[in-house]
Amino acid sequence: MKEPTTKRRKKNDEGATRKTKKKREPKGVLRTIVFMDGKEKDEEEKEEREKMKGMIDGYYSEVEESNPRKRNKVGGDSVSHRRVWVKERSGAWWEECNKAEFPEEEFRKAFRMGRVTFEAICEELNSVIAKEDTTLRNAIPVKQRVAVCLWRLATGDPLSVVSKRFGLGISTCHKLVLEVCTAIKRVLMPKYLQWPNAVVLRDIKGEFENVSGIPNVVGSMFTSHVPIIAPKMSVSAYFNKRHTERNHKTSYSVTVQGVVDHRGVFTDVCIGWPGSMGNEQVLEKSALFQRANNGGLNLSGVWIVGGSGYPLLDWVLVPYTQQNLTWTQHAFNEKIGGVRRVAKDAFGRLKGRWGCLRKRTEVKLQDLPLVLGACCVLHNICELKNEEMDPELLKIDDDVVDDDDDDLVVEPEVPLRSVSSLKARDAIAHNLLHHGLAGTSFL
Repeated sequence: MKEPTTKRRKKNDEGATRKTKKKREPKGVLRTIVFMDGKEKDEEEKEEREKMKGMIDGYYSEVEESNPRKRNKVGGDSVSHRRVWVKERSGAWWEECNKAEFPEEEFRKAFRMGRVTFEAICEELNSVIAKEDTTLRNAIPVKQRVAVCLWRLATGDPLSVVSKRFGLGISTCHKLVLEVCTAIKRVLMPKYLQWPNAVVLRDIKGEFENVSGIPNVVGSMFTSHVPIIAPKMSVSAYFNKRHTERNHKTSYSVTVQGVVDHRGVFTDVCIGWPGSMGNEQVLEKSALFQRANNGGLNLSGVWIVGGSGYPLLDWVLVPYTQQNLTWTQHAFNEKIGGVRRVAKDAFGRLKGRWGCLRKRTEVKLQDLPLVLGACCVLHNICELKNEEMDPELLKIDDDVVDDDDDDLVVEPEVPLRSVSSLKARDAIAHNLLHHGLAGTSFL
């Protein structure tokens, strides 16, 4: 039986009143509870932080107390609680090398030069790379800075190995290598790697003519490749087809084009173009090409000898490449090969001394020209100082030196650019034969 309408309406009104009260009353209570919970939470977090800080302070205090080198004792008790902020490392090996009684042969093996040359380099770089001591720590000495760089370049070892060898951090070693290479470029390159003046060029021409019979040769040009880890961008540009069939691990590279004098000392280098580029392309991109064509190098009437991968220009002399060569052309090619051999041997000694040029390096792509340029400068210093090389370092494969135009590499036909240079080459070949300077096995 249904309740009367009046009663049902009354019950609904009472229920609505109760609901209204339930909705209104808890709001203030809820806000109070939340406020109290937030305050309690903040206090708990503060207590937790204080507890954690105490644990950390206690840990570092125990470390300090267990290390006698980090304590100041008064009556046997520790009165100082300094935190450990420099990791202890051993630099015993370098300290031993730096002693005057350390064997010269071992020093030369480690740094690719004798102690006299090493100290001369340190003295020249001192004003640029020396740092002052601070209240927190002593600065790394100049000799150690240079030694870290030379060891890294000489061995090509990873930075982790260099770090353990010298008792320094990995990031510190990386920074030192770049700093010293920058100093070498700034201070030593203008002195040891520059295009010769007119007086020196005259001497170079005489020396090359005595060796080959070819007049007016002022340099021998060669292009080699330095293996790198495949870059993240423009991978195909650095892919080196020359290496693919020989060693798939060194399929990516950058180029190093160098011109050397009769002693194998670099007079010009162009570093860092992608390994997919041919010798002709690298030459056209080089500053040497621009300056030569603009008359900046005074190359009028003189030659730089290159391989068949280079174009025949008014100042670049290359061998004959067509089929069915005459005896005169064979004789000329053999003499050209002797001049080119000077540059190839120079690259052999360069890569023999500085092992970083034979390994896929960790150096960033943008830093490679700086590091490789420093290797070329150091090579020149060693050559000019008559630094002897370990015979074992010279026993590197021809693949490492990387012939730029040997029988294993098929270069595309380089188009003729200068008719006058073609006639000049024919005249030189004829004179070699006419004056009995050919001296080849073909005659």
